[in-house]
Amino acid sequence: MLIDLKHLREEYSSSSLELADAPAKPIELFEQWMQEAIQAKLPEPNAMTLATCKPDGFPAARVVLLKGLSEAGFIFYTNYNSNKGQELAANPRAALVFLWLELQRQVRIEGKVEKIAPSASETYFQSRPKGSQIGAAASPQSAVIAGREVLEENVKALELKYANQEQLPRPAHWGGYIVKPTRIEFWKGRASRLHDRLVYVKKEERLGEQQWKIERLAP
Repeated sequence: MLIDLKHLREEYSSSSLELADAPAKPIELFEQWMQEAIQAKLPEPNAMTLATCKPDGFPAARVVLLKGLSEAGFIFYTNYNSNKGQELAANPRAALVFLWLELQRQVRIEGKVEKIAPSASETYFQSRPKGSQIGAAASPQSAVIAGREVLEENVKALELKYANQEQLPRPAHWGGYIVKPTRIEFWKGRASRLHDRLVYVKKEERLGEQQWKIERLAP
């Protein structure tokens, strides 16, 4: 018997997200919300859904972790040969979604994607725990494998090879991407489903400064 979901309902608070209070740059509001999610001790506040597009036109989505943030964009790391890596190579555009249910907030981001500098990927890779470095090097991410023993054998070989080292060389197939946003939407739950939605749309740069158009959307 299928679960009856139509009666599930959560009433949202009346706190607001006002256009008059919105900063000129969306990254400022995002940083504020991320900091509040961290202070609220939410589990994995930097977890985000990453959506890409497959060659057949179907969307593909998975959860990854935000590991870097600047005015230029949002950074995450992965295996370049993974499904998402291949999809981004063919179509370097993506969407991100952050959902902080406990705070009744959501952020949606759309943008163009680029690989970050190899030196930056190297620095981050070698800052990770050794086990995470080995795991990234051992896994042919997204590839079909005969069983978990394939991974375990790869891990053992790398543990033996780098037994006297805490830092491994970064695999050429692993590194970072930056999503450079062209559109960012902030959603705040409100009573009676009359939610607040503010959207920032990227405009042309002016005197080297990125400009954004800010509008309110109907819920």
